[in-house]
Amino acid sequence: MPTASTLAAGNPELMDRVRTARKLLNRRAMVAAAASAVPVPGLDWMVDAALLSKLVPEINAQFGLTPDQLAQLPVHKREQVQKAVGVIGSMLIGKFITRDLVIKAVQKVGMRMATKQVAKYVPLAGQALSALIGYTAIRYLGEEHIRDCVQVAKAAQLQLPAPSGLKASP
Repeated sequence: MPTASTLAAGNPELMDRVRTARKLLNRRAMVAAAASAVPVPGLDWMVDAALLSKLVPEINAQFGLTPDQLAQLPVHKREQVQKAVGVIGSMLIGKFITRDLVIKAVQKVGMRMATKQVAKYVPLAGQALSALIGYTAIRYLGEEHIRDCVQVAKAAQLQLPAPSGLKASP
């Protein structure tokens, strides 16, 4: 499966959006790793859900794929986006992100998340493993979403919105 960078190659504006989205993703994945290392039951799940519920709309915004941005498109362009989303099969593009959508997305990496829960109770090594799993799980979900956004933007030939500043909040 090609990466977002591979898909965006040849389009400098799209490549810039991929880099910006990855910066957001890296910051959030580091926070997820830190939360995963804390041996408090359920804390990492709550942090992961909160991070994803904020991260996904920010990534969507980079590619002009938030519900508000899509509502401003002409009808024919919105239909192109909807067809592209249907072909790609993303459940997170162009939708208001709810807890249920985040749970469905996290189910993709469910075994990793379950392993993370068990590992965190082994002193030191388990907490480090849990942090690594938390980081990679968020990175995986984020990278998949960025790739889906690039595919939709290309397939629908979307005009990308003006770049927005990178938010520093986790």
